[in-house]
Amino acid sequence: MDGKKVKLRLEHISQSYIVKNEVSDAVVDVSLDVYDNEFLVILGPGRCGKTVLLNMIAGLEKPVDGSLFLDGEEIHGSDERIGMVFQKLALMPWKTVMENVEFGLKMKGVPKAQRRETAQKYINLVGLQGFEKSYPSQLSGGQQQRAALARMLASRPALILLDEPFSALDAYLKEQLLLELLELLKDYSGDVILVTHSRDEAYKICPELMIVREGRQMEKGSTRALFQNPEYLETARMTGCKNLLKARKCGPNKMELTELGIRLVSEQPVLDDVRYAGIRAHYFYVPADPAKEVNLLHPLDFQETEAPFEINVIFHTKAGAPGIWWKLEKETWNSLGRKMPPALALAPKDVLPLR
Repeated sequence: MDGKKVKLRLEHISQSYIVKNEVSDAVVDVSLDVYDNEFLVILGPGRCGKTVLLNMIAGLEKPVDGSLFLDGEEIHGSDERIGMVFQKLALMPWKTVMENVEFGLKMKGVPKAQRRETAQKYINLVGLQGFEKSYPSQLSGGQQQRAALARMLASRPALILLDEPFSALDAYLKEQLLLELLELLKDYSGDVILVTHSRDEAYKICPELMIVREGRQMEKGSTRALFQNPEYLETARMTGCKNLLKARKCGPNKMELTELGIRLVSEQPVLDDVRYAGIRAHYFYVPADPAKEVNLLHPLDFQETEAPFEINVIFHTKAGAPGIWWKLEKETWNSLGRKMPPALALAPKDVLPLR
C-alpha cells in the first residue's frame, strides 16, 4: 500500500511438528505485510494453520524458519505490544472480572488506583458493569468473552490478535458480539488480526482478507474482490462457491467444462494453468431470449430442497456428470411452477477461471 507504514511483517514463516515420527507442516513459507491501522481477517478451514500462525505472531511459538518484525524491529518471543484473545478463553478462574481485567496492567507496574480506573473503564465499555466481583464460572459464555476483550483492550496493545473469538457461541450471540466488537474497535488506533473459519464472519468484519489452506497462504487482498473474483480453487471454495467444475482453456476467454462438454465464455482472461471453473449458485438466471445468451445450460433433471428463505436446486446437464447447484428465491421458483426452465443463462462476468 503506497504511503502506508508496515506495522507487522512476516518473512517466510514456517512451523512444523513431529507427529508419529514424521514431520507435519503446520505453516509453510508465509510472508505477509500488515499496515498501520489495518484490520485483517485470516480465513481458512479447521486445522489449516491459522491458530499456529497467530501463536507465532504472539510469541507463543517459535517458527522453525523465517522472521517476524513489529514496527521494523525483529521480535523473538512474547511482546507486551501484542494482545491476544484465545479461542479457548484464558481467563483466570480464581480471579474476579476486575482482577482479570487489571492483571496485565499490574504486570506492567501500573499503580493500583490507575489500573483500577483503567480496568473499570473497559469493563464499562464491554457492558460488564455490575459484574466486577464475579468469577468467570459465574458468567455466561458471552460475558466471559467480553471480560477477555476488556482485559486485552485495557493493556492498550499496538496489535490485537483474535483467535476465533466467537466460535463457542450460538448464532444470535455471535452476531451480537460481532457488532459490539466492531463498535469497540472504531476508536482503536492499532492493528487487528482475526482468524476465523466462517466466511460470513470474514465478509462482515473488514475490507482485507487472507485465505489459508493447509498452512499455505493462498491469496490476500480486498475482501470483496476475493469473494467476487477469486484466482484459486481453494479461495473460491472458502468463499462459498458451490459449483467447482473441472475445466480447461479453449480460448483467451473461453473454458470447456470437461465433465459436461459445455463451453463457457468468461469476462476474465483464461490462463494456461486454469483447471476449474467456479460458478456461484445464485448467479444463474432464466433468459428472456436464449438466442441472445453466450452461456447457456440445458437441465435434464433436477432435485429441489427448501431452505427457510430460498430454494436449492441441483440439476444435471449430462447423465453421470456432476450435479450443479442453483439457489433462488422462493417467489421466483413458485413463478416457474416449481419446475426447471428449458435453459439457464450465466453472464460472462460470473464465470470464474480458477487455478
